[in-house]
Amino acid sequence: MSMWKKLAIFGASTLALAACGNEADDGADTADDSEFSIAMVTDTGGVDDRSFNQSAWEGMQDWAAENDFGDDSYHYYQSDSESDFLSNFNNAISDGFDIIYGIGFLLEESIDMVSQQHPDQNFAIVDSEVDAPNVASINFRDHENSFLAGMAAALTTETEKVGFLGGIESPIVDRFQTGFVHGVEYVNPDIDVDIQYASSFTDAGAGQQIASAMYSSGSDVIFHAAGAVGNGAFQEARNRMEAGSDTDLWVIGVDRDQEEEGEYAGGNVTLASTIKEVGNAVSNIADETIADSFPGGETIYFGFAEEGIDFTRGQIADEDWAVIEEARQEITDGELEVREFTYSDE
Repeated sequence: MSMWKKLAIFGASTLALAACGNEADDGADTADDSEFSIAMVTDTGGVDDRSFNQSAWEGMQDWAAENDFGDDSYHYYQSDSESDFLSNFNNAISDGFDIIYGIGFLLEESIDMVSQQHPDQNFAIVDSEVDAPNVASINFRDHENSFLAGMAAALTTETEKVGFLGGIESPIVDRFQTGFVHGVEYVNPDIDVDIQYASSFTDAGAGQQIASAMYSSGSDVIFHAAGAVGNGAFQEARNRMEAGSDTDLWVIGVDRDQEEEGEYAGGNVTLASTIKEVGNAVSNIADETIADSFPGGETIYFGFAEEGIDFTRGQIADEDWAVIEEARQEITDGELEVREFTYSDE
């Protein structure tokens, strides 16, 4: 059985976000020695970011439920700032978890350091690569589903102008930007793409301010790859639609299905969402390790072909969805190659 096919075993249901006894601020319970246990250190977005960290946390909860493990078998350590990363990793090591995940590329330096200091401890990092025998590096072909986001934006826009809202400039977010722009150009190279970054993954206020400027300057679809910053884009779109906008305004969500974020009294502003199966990847690595196959030292990439990413239909029109589905199949089959990077050396 392939690595990704094993993911189908897990992640079937989503449990409540706030599991009892699992918030780091309340103090961690030391892992139960009778059970295999996993922990995650969040980036600065937190497990309630309705995006990247939340997907990982929900995956951990699903993993414990599927294996009939108790609350002590999984835990998260909240990072309110980057200065919390090292202390959170050290606390997780002291608490005795079998695998400790770093959720996001911002944790690369910290996980590189602690993996050298604790060579017998298993770690995994999402959206980055750490060259160490005790670290599994999990990455996703985000440019592939971002390409479909670009197509959806180009097929939907009435103003011939769309926006990309990024969090922190980096090769990871550049994948989203590059794929999105490529998808827009694939449909119509004359559409204008307004690209802006918030220099944050947490500042929803900055996200709302940027979205306001984009909508005011004529963009009617915004794709965000900005974690909790994107919540501000949804807020701005909802506000304008509730106030009676003359133009239909849309947001394309990221990392998980953000349909709920778009709901307002008169409808829904979530055009679609790119999905990154972070929770399933977290579960899979745990499963591999229980089976004595921890992929330490390996870099694993998941795209459409590996069923590691997805794209939701949301509010996309029937005729547009048919075009997008055709492109998705071509990407999966290797017939359509999506540009991956704009500026990085990757």
